[in-house]
Amino acid sequence: MSGPAAWRAVDDGLAIAVRVTPRGGRDALAAGTAEHFAARLAAAPVDGAANAGLVVLVAKTFGVPKRAVTIISGDTARLKRLHIAGDATVLAEIASALYGPRA
Repeated sequence: MSGPAAWRAVDDGLAIAVRVTPRGGRDALAAGTAEHFAARLAAAPVDGAANAGLVVLVAKTFGVPKRAVTIISGDTARLKRLHIAGDATVLAEIASALYGPRA
């Protein structure tokens, strides 16, 4: 696998792991550890608001429509797995750019 375990290409897009911090001020998605991205969300984890905010944030960051982003696991957990539908190569380049140059 190329790149960190935070993302991997799948047949119809990209699978990513994200650690979410709700009520974290402004919305931001950035490099986290090798195992996951780090997402800060202004929304509280109430009535799905944080999950909805995460979908919007990931869609905006990766330049895809909201309907292309699906939470596949971790609905009520801080660590979530998401699927982003689209061109896996393009999406992986965006993911890699979020991490910046690797040593």
